[in-house]
Amino acid sequence: MSEFAGPALTKILAEKITAEKRELEKRLAQLNQPDQLGGGESGAAEAGTDQPPRRKYPKVVPKYFNPLQPTETWSGRGKQPRWLVAALQSGHTLEEFKIPENGESSERNAGGREHS
Repeated sequence: MSEFAGPALTKILAEKITAEKRELEKRLAQLNQPDQLGGGESGAAEAGTDQPPRRKYPKVVPKYFNPLQPTETWSGRGKQPRWLVAALQSGHTLEEFKIPENGESSERNAGGREHS
């Protein structure tokens, strides 16, 4: 009897596994649909984090640039980039890398007067 139970049991288990796999794939496709429609926030909410979605912050304008590579900029927030740290350690000042605002000369910016 055990000879017949082996192949039949294997066949039944294989059928159950494929049916369960199909069901899981359907559920996964349903869960992925909101993410594709632009809801990255809903994925975080379903993950069990009871935090509200992150607030959208405006784009920060860069305030400093690398004179050797003008495309490398820094907004003045967060960790200083490597090129700036190296320049500051070699004796340069932060003001040397400041991007002039709207065509203002560096003398006007150094005056210490703030815009309101």
